[in-house]
Amino acid sequence: MFGSLGMTELIIILLIILLLFGARRLPELARGLGESIRAFKKGVAEPQLEDKQQSSNTHETERLPEKLG
Repeated sequence: MFGSLGMTELIIILLIILLLFGARRLPELARGLGESIRAFKKGVAEPQLEDKQQSSNTHETERLPEKLG
């Protein structure tokens, strides 16, 4: 998507953002964006970790009767 944008276009976009939000507001916006990306990645990773834990617990309980018998 960004492959077709050159350096001039990116500078123009950044200047427009600077004019719209102001220099004081940009760090807050960047911080909020970073936190949301971090939260999204954590939310995506948690179900995968839970699935792995559940599958390992299931395999352990299936093997338990074999060890006792």
